[in-house]
Amino acid sequence: MRPDYVDFHTHLDLYPDLARAIAACDRERVATLAVTTTPKAFERNVELSGDSEFVRVGLGLHPQLVADRHLEIDLFEKLLPRTRYVGEIGLDRGPAHYRSFELQRSIFGRILRACAQEGGKILSLHSVRATKAVLDMLDEHLPPDRAGVVLHWFAGSKTDVRRAVDRGCYFSVNEGMLASPSGERIMREIPIDRVLTETDGPFLARADVPIEPGDVVLAVEMVASSVGSSVEDARLQILSNLKKLLHTE
Repeated sequence: MRPDYVDFHTHLDLYPDLARAIAACDRERVATLAVTTTPKAFERNVELSGDSEFVRVGLGLHPQLVADRHLEIDLFEKLLPRTRYVGEIGLDRGPAHYRSFELQRSIFGRILRACAQEGGKILSLHSVRATKAVLDMLDEHLPPDRAGVVLHWFAGSKTDVRRAVDRGCYFSVNEGMLASPSGERIMREIPIDRVLTETDGPFLARADVPIEPGDVVLAVEMVASSVGSSVEDARLQILSNLKKLLHTE
């Protein structure tokens, strides 16, 4: 069964009921990447999504948790052969996490090298206030032909966008990003054939209520408005982009 929508970055296990969140994505036929924030969370996500047609699980070690959970990198490397999908990983140079930045770089480098060695992975990357550093590390440790890269909730410069596009990256965008002036600016720079949608739920909220799992309809509408296309054309383009990223028919 083919999906109707794409949610390529969400935290289903941070909703109150993981099984219910998975079922919602299946019911709405949303091709979903359920990222995890620590390797220890991975197996439960895999277990509960095992019968899902539309949910796939990413193996993650979130940069904001590296200071406390960096010793889980050994478990990460052990689990990596079990999944094609990796996320959420990356770098965060925000004020709350700046002290751990060099440790983040060390862990991120190990992950990228492991993915390069395995080959065929699809990565969802966090790059808060660290876009250049993330792109530099990709260039150093992960040849473009060894993995697909999706930049989640991207906030880089026009130069950063061009650099990411040139190395083959995709971008997952959500309604919160697209509602901001910087997000609108970035969206104008991204080729439409590199765009995926995401929710980043439950962190993205409407009127202080977390967005529902897989609810990307408004994001698709905002993408369509940004590029001057119909909503249906934007929806179909995003699905086509996912197929291209995954090399599936």
